[in-house]
Amino acid sequence: MDTSIEQQIKAIEDEIFKTQKNKATEHHIGKLKAKIARLRQEAEKRKSAGAKGKGFSIKKSGNATVGIVGFPSVGKSTLLNQLTAADSKVGEYDFTTLETIPGMMKYNGAEIQLLDLPGLILGAARGKGRGREVIAAVRNVDLLLLMVDGQSLEQLSVIEQELYSAGIRLNQRNPDVVVTKKAYGGIVVNTTVPLTHLTELHIKSIASEFVINADVTLREDLTEDQLIDTFAANRVYIAALVAINKTDLTSPETLRAMVQALQAKRWDVCAISAKNKENLEHLREKIFLHLRLIRVFMKPVGKKADYVQPMILREGQTVADACRHIHRDFYRNFRYAAVWGPSAKHAGQKVGLEHVLRDQDVLTLVVTK
Repeated sequence: MDTSIEQQIKAIEDEIFKTQKNKATEHHIGKLKAKIARLRQEAEKRKSAGAKGKGFSIKKSGNATVGIVGFPSVGKSTLLNQLTAADSKVGEYDFTTLETIPGMMKYNGAEIQLLDLPGLILGAARGKGRGREVIAAVRNVDLLLLMVDGQSLEQLSVIEQELYSAGIRLNQRNPDVVVTKKAYGGIVVNTTVPLTHLTELHIKSIASEFVINADVTLREDLTEDQLIDTFAANRVYIAALVAINKTDLTSPETLRAMVQALQAKRWDVCAISAKNKENLEHLREKIFLHLRLIRVFMKPVGKKADYVQPMILREGQTVADACRHIHRDFYRNFRYAAVWGPSAKHAGQKVGLEHVLRDQDVLTLVVTK
């Protein structure tokens, strides 16, 4: 990060620390936090415009991509080798993996690309230990598998904080805020729901760090940090689950307590031993569910459904998406579809392009010739 920007951020952080927190100062503190976010955004732009070091060049493939993130020597490479046909180097010392190693896991008819990323350590968000390259790769995956050692559960909070500092929001969604910039008129705040965390003055103080004239409409009850995230352009929202590894070295009672503690913090947890191949099938299932993949079995007109090779789509996708998945001509020449299964009101229901498909549906597409 630029030294002058670092100094500015440090000065603002000191001011926040010294400011007494109460109703009268909350909008001022919000403005200071927004200023820090803007400065970090500016620093990122300068970095990307400057000379770039060696990065990880991995082509995404398959139906989805999962990044395995954790401290060095937590067992990521062993897990990748167990779940896929990859050959990721395994060692008893830190930083065995110096590059991103890809592998392909096949599950429920889906091909899921797994990436064994170099170890993430304290200070990664500031570039320590190839942290910036790891985080750049993380920002492009569909799901993060946060892997921690059963003997060092505190690793999880460090990983979470480093990713948060790098603008990565885990198991959150993009705040429902609409910002419409305009030529004049200042900042006008509109809300469609009651707000419990923010006042109009608070919102304007934060918004003024990023825009001069704009209509800002909040369509959900947000916190201060969520509102700042709305304006900061470098935030990404990624699903994540936790794998506690090396359970073979942990007593059942201790393991049960660890899982319950993480579940209380709303983490979905899978306890495994990558070395001994314990509970890996359960982990595969969780990965598939968190990716929100669905299987659609195609049934050509007058023929039996193909239950061997399903079409893999995402939750919420429609018949139109299924048509495009096969070929754009199926979308252009579409007449109607017939559906059997969870999304159908009755067997063979006739539906249109807008029909939302569900896991294990059977689908027939009828097109003009």
